[in-house]
Amino acid sequence: MIVTLTLNPAVDKTIEIDSFQINHVNRVSSARLDAGGKGINVSKGVHTLGEKSKAMGILAGKSGQFIKEQLDILKIDNDFLFVGGETRTNIKVVDRINHSNTDINEKGPDIAEPDLAEVICKTLEAVHDGDILVLSGSVPSNIDSNIYGVLIARAKEKGVKTILDADGALLKQGIKAGPYLVKPNIYELERLYNTQITSKEKAIEVAMDIFAYGVELIVISLGEEGSILMTKEETVIVEGIEVDVISTVGAGDSMVAALAVAIHRDYPLEKAIRLATATSAASVMTSGTETGEMNVIEQLEKKVKLISYDNREVVK
Repeated sequence: MIVTLTLNPAVDKTIEIDSFQINHVNRVSSARLDAGGKGINVSKGVHTLGEKSKAMGILAGKSGQFIKEQLDILKIDNDFLFVGGETRTNIKVVDRINHSNTDINEKGPDIAEPDLAEVICKTLEAVHDGDILVLSGSVPSNIDSNIYGVLIARAKEKGVKTILDADGALLKQGIKAGPYLVKPNIYELERLYNTQITSKEKAIEVAMDIFAYGVELIVISLGEEGSILMTKEETVIVEGIEVDVISTVGAGDSMVAALAVAIHRDYPLEKAIRLATATSAASVMTSGTETGEMNVIEQLEKKVKLISYDNREVVK
């Protein structure tokens, strides 16, 4: 079972505006609503790839009910704690003329300590030896930045493999607990080590430090330039696939979903990164936070180009 935890979910409202301009009246050409939040997006991706997933976390109000209804329609198992307030709405402005994607994300409601404790308890009860727990995205501002670290440590005690996809203090504290896989993008890696990364070689050199905490796999997303997958012994550099981009929202979540599925199926390294790259590329060809269709993913897998290195040769 692949369980995802989303502590700060959102209704993602994607609006398309041709030639979007600041300080002008902009006309919306199309709009759509999706159940969002990084963990929820991962669950949708896992479902598309043919595996079972359970989405967990905290929801509130009518927006929260909308998210649950959307997951129910997709037949994705879910078990959220409903609390007072209202789940946030995030606006994604897509301009296909200027090829831009602008995110306007709400803060989200604070979570009371008893509610947080209940969600942690429910999540840990849901995972068992051999399961995968995905911890991704932001958390309400009143929650301690070590929340993912706590969950990683306790999940590992149960024989659960954890995947961490976060930023800032959440990423820094979570890494210290030694998750199985960490997936920073290049900007998150720069912030983590407070350094500018101008090449793939530099990214590999910087990321090697993460293995000291017991992490088994590191995947660095480079956007349209591809990605880097690392173990202690080997690094695989993946070239980006050229596709028609509609929306980049959720591309990283689709990659995490594919990585979770690959780990669950015990795929070898190269097969895992091919699936992850193709799934991420397929997602940017869709509107909103939709996951790409399986037949598209399968076609894109054939186009993935890999360069493999022995880490002892890459990093001196």
